[in-house]
Amino acid sequence: MKRLAVGSIITPGYHKWWVKRINDNTPKLNQEDSQSIEEHLRVIPSKLEIIRQDFERKNTDLEKKIEQIEVEKTSLRLDIDVQKLETEKLREEKNKAEEELEIREENDKVDRWEQKFQEMQRRNEALEKSLSESQKENGELKNMVIVLEGSLRQYQSRNSAIEFKASLSKIEEMKKRIKELKTAL
Repeated sequence: MKRLAVGSIITPGYHKWWVKRINDNTPKLNQEDSQSIEEHLRVIPSKLEIIRQDFERKNTDLEKKIEQIEVEKTSLRLDIDVQKLETEKLREEKNKAEEELEIREENDKVDRWEQKFQEMQRRNEALEKSLSESQKENGELKNMVIVLEGSLRQYQSRNSAIEFKASLSKIEEMKKRIKELKTAL
């Protein structure tokens, strides 16, 4: 068998064990470091086990924090939903109030126009009444004019008759005078 030696492969841990070893790889007992059998038999956790326990403890803490955050998240979502509902309710109330205001304004406008229309109707009725009275009065005046024209014609015809009689009487007088003048000549 050939042996190949490429440097020392001995680790410091191995060297310590080699120095303490006695027969059949049994370490020497040191009275200063003496332990009871229970302590000696007790399992000493390895670094990996300690890291795993640390990880589990931190993981448990993080899971609790995550649960708390989830609860807070749910609570905040509920708060957001409540705020959205309240906002929607306020928006609906605002829209309803605006609609009622618009309706009220439209009703007021309609009422004003209706009042103006009624006032114009009253004025129109008054004007129609005044027109009808004026037309009636005009008719009466026309009748009076007709009567007066008739009376005027009567007076004119009487005057004509009187003038005619007067003219006739003048003619008769003149004829008498002409006869008298003829006889006197």
